[in-house]
Amino acid sequence: MRIQVKRVYEPVAKSDGFRVLVDRLWPRGLSKSDAKLDLWLPDLGPSTALRQWFNHDPARWTEFCRRYRAELKEKKALLATITGQAKTRPVTLLYSAKDEQHNQAVALQSVLLKRKSAVRRS
Repeated sequence: MRIQVKRVYEPVAKSDGFRVLVDRLWPRGLSKSDAKLDLWLPDLGPSTALRQWFNHDPARWTEFCRRYRAELKEKKALLATITGQAKTRPVTLLYSAKDEQHNQAVALQSVLLKRKSAVRRS
């Protein structure tokens, strides 16, 4: 299962596979046709309160990840949508943040990969 992350503003590549936007808000300055998405899951993005609290502050990254994982526990069906696609092809989680290391797609990728390994062990 291959799950990668990429800024939604970067050019589309064949290696992207199934492209999923995981931002709660639509990216600024990007048309829906230019995004070349297979799926947009706004409810998989962090809550508005969490997103505003984090404010892309790297000093809050660890706590953001903890809080976001807690929110994701309530979204098992949405997570299953992504892992289901990832069983047969690459999945690219798309995000619009400028920070390529501290964003919800990176945190989500970690959750999905840990979830996959937990399923494999059972």
